[in-house]
Amino acid sequence: MEKKKFDVVVIGAGPGGYVAAIKAAQNGKSVALIEKSFLGGTCLNVGCIPTKTLLANAEVMHKINMAEEYGIITGPVSFDFLKMKTRKDQVVEKMRQGLDGLLKSNKITVLSGKAEFMSPTEIKVIGDDNLIVEAENTIIATGSEPLDIPAFPCDHTRILNSTSILELTQLPKSLAIIGGGYIGCEFASLYAEFGVKVTILEALPSILSLQGKAVGDFLSAAFEKQGIDIKTNVFVEGIDHTENGVSVKLKGTDPFKAELALVAVGRRVNSGSLGLEKAGVKVGPKGAIVVNDKMQTNVPGIYAIGDVTGEFLLAHVASHQGIIAASNILGQNVHMHYNAVPAVIFTNPEIATVGMTLEQAKEAGFNASIGKFPFQALGKSVATIDTEGFAEVIIDKGTRQILGAQVIGHDASTLIAEMALAIHNELTADCVADTIHAHPTVAEAWMEAALLANDMPIHLPPKRKK
Repeated sequence: MEKKKFDVVVIGAGPGGYVAAIKAAQNGKSVALIEKSFLGGTCLNVGCIPTKTLLANAEVMHKINMAEEYGIITGPVSFDFLKMKTRKDQVVEKMRQGLDGLLKSNKITVLSGKAEFMSPTEIKVIGDDNLIVEAENTIIATGSEPLDIPAFPCDHTRILNSTSILELTQLPKSLAIIGGGYIGCEFASLYAEFGVKVTILEALPSILSLQGKAVGDFLSAAFEKQGIDIKTNVFVEGIDHTENGVSVKLKGTDPFKAELALVAVGRRVNSGSLGLEKAGVKVGPKGAIVVNDKMQTNVPGIYAIGDVTGEFLLAHVASHQGIIAASNILGQNVHMHYNAVPAVIFTNPEIATVGMTLEQAKEAGFNASIGKFPFQALGKSVATIDTEGFAEVIIDKGTRQILGAQVIGHDASTLIAEMALAIHNELTADCVADTIHAHPTVAEAWMEAALLANDMPIHLPPKRKK
């Protein structure tokens, strides 16, 4: 079998792998990028981009349905879901082609096939390309995939996961979503907007439990207004096919029937078929590759980034980890920090968080306080009829340093960037409050929330002093 040598080999061409490859190549390294499927990984092909493309359709539909409130008369409105799915596919293909061109412009060798370690420095590629690649430095970026539950495995016809549901060309009348995390909630928001009867079945006491009680409670109330049913503290034991759909078996109560079921109970890392034992790479109990804050594994010259490390299964975290790994390969001494990782849930309303919640700050020993400003008090939000939601900052009372922030409402995904910058640079609430924010904008909510955290509100009544 042919053998080729490179300075750096990257396994996986998702948002972590291709970024790492570009970083290394732009600094003079010869780089091979191995991908067994499509360039762009989960994010581009069956995750971030296709779901947000469909959610953009839902957002337009939502605004059209509100048109009369703006004084615009539209008449009856209809939509073509097949055209929406086709547009989604076109967006993915266009971005995939753009990535291919970007890699070529950086003179990165792309190899198509499955990668398996033969030793710490040798990797066998089997697929469209068949060869052995050798490198002193390897970056593993093989990502994750939807978790399949043995009690109710996905058949991708009536029992779907987050990948196969994206291939629907026709909407079901009803959809049971097993799992109330961010994936389940995003799909609930999407399909409810198009008239599908959506029910979320969650084993925990609340949806979005990892995002904190305030966020979960707010979205639950918003979903109920949209006609989305939420059943918490229910345990799914199995899913059977029926004549007209599926029957979800629930522990201790009657089964729940729907036309389709979406299983959204988490993801598992892709590390099992890499031959890591031949390279001596250490993995955790769930298969996650163990790394330090320089993204190094226990084997010199082998790094791991992205979902396969089990740290923050987010595309932007993978990309940043890729830069950290490549930088250390280049001889720089850089470290990964996770104190200011923004996370966005693209529901209606949008949700974005960064840093600590109030509960986490108190558990960590901070004398924490919160400043929470409602969008109902913002002129821009009232003018655009986007008053649902709030922005809140968590600070340490002694130092006034910003520890965390959460925002729910229109364009939360964009708004969170200001707080990520503030937390990463250890800014105080005073820094935000003293910064001139343009008026009228929704970003003014951060200034107002910072003032509230310091008990000095401008556009809300002051707290009564005892």
